[in-house]
Amino acid sequence: MARILYGVQGDAHGHAVRALTVARHYPQHEFLFVSHSKGTAFLRPSFRVLECPGPVNVIRGHRAASLPMLRLNLGFWIKRNESEEFLLKAIDRFRPDFSITDYEFFVPRISRRLGVPCLSIDHQHIIACCSCEVPLRQLPGYLGLRLALSGLFSEASEYLVISFFGAAPTRCRTVYRVLPPILRESVLQMQPEEKGYVVSYQSTPTSASYLTLLQSIGRPVAVYGQHVEGKEGNLHFKRYSEERFLEDLAGCSYVICGGGHTLMSEALYLGKPVFSFPITGLFEQYLNASQLARLGYGRYSTDLQVSPDAIRAFEKDLGRFRKNIARGWFYGNGEVFSRLDRFFRDGTILESPPCTS
Repeated sequence: MARILYGVQGDAHGHAVRALTVARHYPQHEFLFVSHSKGTAFLRPSFRVLECPGPVNVIRGHRAASLPMLRLNLGFWIKRNESEEFLLKAIDRFRPDFSITDYEFFVPRISRRLGVPCLSIDHQHIIACCSCEVPLRQLPGYLGLRLALSGLFSEASEYLVISFFGAAPTRCRTVYRVLPPILRESVLQMQPEEKGYVVSYQSTPTSASYLTLLQSIGRPVAVYGQHVEGKEGNLHFKRYSEERFLEDLAGCSYVICGGGHTLMSEALYLGKPVFSFPITGLFEQYLNASQLARLGYGRYSTDLQVSPDAIRAFEKDLGRFRKNIARGWFYGNGEVFSRLDRFFRDGTILESPPCTS
């Protein structure tokens, strides 16, 4: 048995979903998590969690709110040394053999202080290790993410990057490997069907125009993320539960969502085309949406106020999207766990020493 320290970005649901899938695959090991906010709430029923603040995004009106985000993260930055010392004492008593970080700030730094190998498993580092085209209007979000990656989230020993769109690493400053997504077991157990309805999921509040767009669709729509229950015309508002949501996801004709990597990966694995509305100012979401369109898995819009004609045009292409999705590979659990087996044995994901160029 090994003792595994696992840092999880708690600002978004997908990080905790991925971390829980990894930890449940290794019941023979002991895990101690470090997280905050949504991550703590999701992980605590199953594992021990040390709660500690981390950098966060502030979203208002489907847009990253820069000034509130700077003010909120300033408090985190001022208290970071105090937080790190608190965690260091608790983690030193745990005596980890290895550590994993999913876009979390403290665990890689503490691992270096303790001399513990630290493996990063996330999607965000696709921007750091792979080349991508950046339109001029997306440049501020891209530069902000690159700054965050280099200044806050680049202290791990090695990096596993998971992504539904494959990309070859462009540099070897450290160890990067890009693999398909990690999917939770409950998704793998779903049997995809097509029952004619649509699933909409937005993790942040949306404008009235977005609901008007959903109302214009000539199909029933299961609407998640609005934190209400009830029916209004063709819209069926539902509070989130994992079982109910995945059942709806498996049976829908297509998905309308933001630009989050986890939901996109799950939808594509189940063969569902996606119409994405990435959150403005979050470059990773824009990149996911643009790659989705480039690969022919769906379409995207950077504006929530699209005309019903855009949805009708999207529906005309559903057959083509499904054929393209059928040729994709969205299941990387086996490959990821094989690398993790090696990491827990040797402290590295490589069969040979990393290059140093």
